[in-house]
Amino acid sequence: MAPARATRSASGALRAQLLLTLAILTFTCDACKKVILHVPSKLDAEKFVGRVNLKECFQSANLIHSSDPDFQILEDGSVYTTNAVLSSEERSFSILLSNTENQEEKKILVLLQHQTKVLKKRHSKEKVLRRAKRRWAPIPCSMQENSLGPFPLFLQQIQSDTAQNYTIFYSIRGPGVDREPKNLFYVERDTGNLFCTRPVDREEYESFELIAFATTPDGYTPELPLPLVIRIEDENDNYPIFTEKTYVFTISENCRVGSTVGQVCATDKDEPDTMHTRLKYSIIEQLPAYPTLFSMHPTTGVITTSSSQLDRELIDKYQLKIKVQDMDGQYFGLQTTSICIINIDDVNDNLPTFTRTSYVASVEENTVDVEILRVTVEDKDLMNTANWRANYTILKGNENENFKIVTDPKTNEGILCVVKPLNYEERQQVDLQIVVVNEAPYSKEASLRSTMSTATVTVNVKNQDEGPECSPRVQTIEIKENVPVGTENQGYKAYDPETRSSSGIRYRRLSDPKDWVRINENTGIITISRNLDREAEMIRGGIYNITILASDKDGRTCTGTLGIILQDVNDNGPSIPKHTVVICKTVLSPSADIVAIDPDEPINGPPFDFTLENIPDSDIERTWRLTKINDTAARLFYEKDLPFGTYRISVRVADRHGRSLITPLNVLLCDCVTENDCTLRTDARTGGGDVRLGKWAILAILLGIALLFCILFTLVCGGTGAAKQPKVFPDDLAQQNLIVSNTEAPGDDKICSTDGFTTHTVGSSAQGVCGTMGSGVKNGGQESIEMVKGGHQTLESCRGTGHHHTLDSCRGGHVEVDTCRYTYSEWHNFTQPRLGEKVQLCNQDDKHKHAQDYVLTYNYEGKGSVAGSIGCCSERQEEDGLEFLDHLEPKFRTLAEACIKR
Repeated sequence: MAPARATRSASGALRAQLLLTLAILTFTCDACKKVILHVPSKLDAEKFVGRVNLKECFQSANLIHSSDPDFQILEDGSVYTTNAVLSSEERSFSILLSNTENQEEKKILVLLQHQTKVLKKRHSKEKVLRRAKRRWAPIPCSMQENSLGPFPLFLQQIQSDTAQNYTIFYSIRGPGVDREPKNLFYVERDTGNLFCTRPVDREEYESFELIAFATTPDGYTPELPLPLVIRIEDENDNYPIFTEKTYVFTISENCRVGSTVGQVCATDKDEPDTMHTRLKYSIIEQLPAYPTLFSMHPTTGVITTSSSQLDRELIDKYQLKIKVQDMDGQYFGLQTTSICIINIDDVNDNLPTFTRTSYVASVEENTVDVEILRVTVEDKDLMNTANWRANYTILKGNENENFKIVTDPKTNEGILCVVKPLNYEERQQVDLQIVVVNEAPYSKEASLRSTMSTATVTVNVKNQDEGPECSPRVQTIEIKENVPVGTENQGYKAYDPETRSSSGIRYRRLSDPKDWVRINENTGIITISRNLDREAEMIRGGIYNITILASDKDGRTCTGTLGIILQDVNDNGPSIPKHTVVICKTVLSPSADIVAIDPDEPINGPPFDFTLENIPDSDIERTWRLTKINDTAARLFYEKDLPFGTYRISVRVADRHGRSLITPLNVLLCDCVTENDCTLRTDARTGGGDVRLGKWAILAILLGIALLFCILFTLVCGGTGAAKQPKVFPDDLAQQNLIVSNTEAPGDDKICSTDGFTTHTVGSSAQGVCGTMGSGVKNGGQESIEMVKGGHQTLESCRGTGHHHTLDSCRGGHVEVDTCRYTYSEWHNFTQPRLGEKVQLCNQDDKHKHAQDYVLTYNYEGKGSVAGSIGCCSERQEEDGLEFLDHLEPKFRTLAEACIKR
């Protein structure tokens, strides 16, 4: 479609409307030649006229100028009036575009035409081109927001070429017609003229998308629906608004030039990316006005400092009146103002200074925890902050730490106190130098001395009439511990601090735990009243302390301590504190260790010499033997094969100077493995004396009884099962038990099976015959020997029950007992009768004669075996007749000892 011209002269209202409407037509093809703008006959000042495409004419232009002063051209090509324009004729002016760099210039001619003439001209043109141009097509259409009318306001005409052959009725639908905002647009049914009925706000509706229809009276539609877009041209009708009514920022004083204070922001509801929303910020006013300290970036709204003269002590707050204006700050742009308050934050740029440079104070001697002086300072920084609070320090004169100075948190004064008593006799006057600084560090660059204010304080010490002075509090003297009774020695001395003399002072004892000394009341000299003993119980470190009270004629007193250092003499011989020793005869190396002590000093002590004291009519030296272990201990051995029992011997121990002491010893020769076993047995035989059972002992007895019942129950159940199945004992009984090894080093623990193959060493899983393996276990000082019964059972049969065992059990480690094992007592009861029968048969061959290997020689193992030799025992499998094994206990005890020793 093309816009239709109004040809009816009777439409006066339409003509008046066209005169007040701004129609913008930009001819891109005629760029740099002529642009026609359709305007009414009257234009107000600062009114938008139209827009010219400057970029298509001159892309690199950087200077824009209008030949007519009544019109102003902006950078985006917008044309505004600067004054009111009233003209009944056409008017023209030129836009001059130039590039100052290459001196290139171009000109655009702008022609302003009245709306009435345009309509007539376009009408005549339509009549000529009516048959040659397609009319039913979308045409861009726009209207100015907030238009003043008159309404209804003509926008454009829609027309279909089919109207030449049919009677066409026009209609529209869409937002603004039959949807909100309803009845804003309508179209004349017969002519297709489109009208607007009232003003439109672009900020509410940016555009309207309508659908136009062309139909015949009988409902036939010769044309497809035509989309019509009506765009609302923006008018600068919205003021920019700051996001806050009042901005509050804080900046530190003495900050550098260009420091950021804060940023303000404003919004504009007009069309974005146009001159109507191009904002510019500025500072209108500063209070106080002088000096100017702040600046504002025009486009970002960032406020920065323009001077470094911010001083909180002079002005602590500034108020700025700021402005934001659209149209890029042009004088005709809309503007809004706001308030910005800037608080100046305090920094420590002022030093505290004493109000006086010298002070005088006085204090009596021997007084403490008293306030003697208050000093004041001045500080211009903000009160009750770290920049204002003062820290005082005594710089000189307090070497003895008699004074301290603290800060009063309320007044910021320095309080000088005495914390250690002064002595008038030593110093009558003390000169102090004190300094003051702030809690916060000084902000300006300066040396440490220049940042501190100093003052001097003279403290006069007043004299007091004092009593005697015990100084030093602890005095010592040295006396040999063997001095005779009645010996005099220098005692404790107190003196009068005024005269520095001890005359007129009386002394008496307050504490003398052993009552060893007497003290002269007038001189303080002590006299030994009893024999001294450095090794007495109450003596610690060889020093005996007594407490002395000294008093003058006025009854004033002081207390001191006299420490008597007792010099050691060799008056004690070495002794053996343990009078009973135990020797376990059945162990590999039976002996007992003897340790001696000497209460004298080490110079009169070890090394010790141990000797056996021979008793007449006794053979002690041939029976017993002592071997020295170190300087304080020896080891006791027996030389003969003595029976079990208690023996009494005497041991003489001499120190390095030959002073000796004889100590009688009771030696228990016992059948035990450890010393505790013999002690328990001895206590049981002697009735225990005054023995009481504790709760843990009672609990152990109860647990032992319960365990005994469990063993008995297991034996009964096992005996019942054994009655149904004959017992089979392993073939190689001798080879699969532990044997005594005459060596102190651990040997290779191996087990040999009956077929001669070597089995595994200690720590490996046994792969031989499980039923013939035994182990000696020591647990808590007790020992047991386990043997497997049940015939030829292999390790696999034991593994079938989910157990695993190794020869480490011989070393006293943890043992997991297989279900096919029995304790030593069970093994003993089972094998004794069977082995006895075999021994009886060993002395006969097939002809009932003595066998050749019946009598065999064995090494002495400490005790004879009542079971006799079993070297010729056969391997015949018997079920009964091993009762004689009951007599093998001593030999197997020796085996258990060897196993435990490992």
